Parts: sequence; structure tokens; C-alpha cells
Amino acid sequence: MKGLIDCHPELKPHLLGNSGFHGSINDYTEAEAVILGLPMDYTVSFRPGARLGPERIREVSYGLELYSWHLDRSLADLKYYDAGDLNLPYGNVRASLEAIRTAVATMLKDGKFPICLGGEHLVSWGVFQAVYEHYPDLVVLHFDAHADLRAEFFGESDSHATVVGNIARALGPKRVYQFGIRSGEKEEFLFAQEYTHLYSERIFPGLEEVVPQLGDKPVYVTLDIDVVDPAFAPGTGTPEPGGCTSAEILRAVHMLGAANVVAFDLVEVAPQLDASDITPLLGAKIVREAMLSFL
Repeated sequence: MKGLIDCHPELKPHLLGNSGFHGSINDYTEAEAVILGLPMDYTVSFRPGARLGPERIREVSYGLELYSWHLDRSLADLKYYDAGDLNLPYGNVRASLEAIRTAVATMLKDGKFPICLGGEHLVSWGVFQAVYEHYPDLVVLHFDAHADLRAEFFGESDSHATVVGNIARALGPKRVYQFGIRSGEKEEFLFAQEYTHLYSERIFPGLEEVVPQLGDKPVYVTLDIDVVDPAFAPGTGTPEPGGCTSAEILRAVHMLGAANVVAFDLVEVAPQLDASDITPLLGAKIVREAMLSFL
């Protein structure tokens, strides 16, 4: 049975051990989707620990059924491979982002659907670069409590607070759609007026308006768990009151099944901040519903 390492020996030094998301198969070549952990939280400005998110999401996934009554589909009918976590060069932001870009580009070249688990939100910059190179007409849907549109944060242009701003500048005006945003500097909201479609605080009805407009355009979905209110997802580095419920974010994922989603990431789950595993469990369920909606 071949894995990502076997198919691409150049990645061997960069992949850690793999406990496997519930229902994952052991053969990379047979998989239509690949789960990849990105355990990085170098630029987190409040509470660190998101690097532990991917493995805990995998562990608690075994508490969920493979079957989703929401969608009347089962993960048992899909073929997806869990590649484990990238062994990133700790503390080296640029090298880590390049390792992420390379790994995701490899998956796309192999015809796989990338499902990336963070890690801080900056990992999405590396994911995006690979996806954008593969899909030049890409649009991005961003779910988050924070705008993440700063040009720099504490003097750094690569930060969890600049990641969506970097993406928006790379794509050009109005190819990023933002949902659930309820925190940011005034300059970020002014930037959004020119560069993004920003739907503040509420996901609905904005998403209901946007999905039909997307048509067949390739869509990259990046979902920061703090888009959900901390009452439902306390285990995250920068919680922001006033967010959506867990039921609402699952509804949003289901609605995105009508779009041409080509890549997905879930970031900012910090399990050590949630003794009851509420947040990792929600993360695992989002991953399950995303695979059943997008694949």
C-alpha cells in the first residue's frame, strides 16, 4: 500500500507519523482526497497551541459516525488518505510556507483534493499559493471572526493577521468573499471595501446570495474555527464573542456543496485550551461534512 512518502520520496523528511482520520485508507494512489496536517503557530499573537490541532482532530474523529444524517452519505463510500503532519522547520516561517506550498502542489498535481488542517491561519498562505498556481481563475471564501487583511503585523508581512490580505492582493480586487467577520482595524475594513466582498458578523444570508454567483469557478474555502462563537468553540487562540453557532457553520459547509470547491482548510483549533474537546470535535465534524459535501 503506497502513501504520499512512497509516491514522492522527496517529501519523506517532511512528514511525521500518521494516526489517520476516521475511515481513511492506507493507499495514497487510490485516494481522491488527502488530509494533511500543518502544525505551525509561529506568528500567533495571543494564545499559542494551534500546532496541536491536526492530531487532536484526528484522534476525536473516532467519536463520530462515518455516516452523516444531514447529507445521507457515509465516509465509508469515499476514498481519502491521511498523510499525517508536515514536519515543518520550527520557527522558520518562509521555509515552512514553502514546504506547505510544495506538499499541496504535489497533491494537486496527483489529482487529489487537499484537505489541510492547521495550525495558525498563516498556513493558508502556503496552501493558497499552490492552489492558485493550479487554478488561475480561483476565488476564495473565507470564514473567520477576524478580517486578517493587515498589510503587516508587528513589522511582519507574513502573519496570521495578514494572510487574507496577502491572498486578496495576489488575486486582485473582489475575488475574496469573507463571512462572519466581526473584528479588525478600521484600515482593514477600508481595504475590504476595495478588495473583498465582506459580510460582517453573520454568515447568512450572505452565503445564500454568493453561492449561486460562483457558478463553476474553482473555489478555495479557508475556515478559521473562531468564526464560531467561543460558546461553541472555546479552543482557539483568539476567541471573539458574537459568532455563529456550530449548527450554522455546518449548514454553511453543506451549502458550499453546490459550489466547485477544489481545496479546503480548517485552521486555529487549539485543543489544549478546551478541556472537554468541544472544539476538536466540531472540527472533526466539519471535516466529515466537508468531505461528504465537496467530494
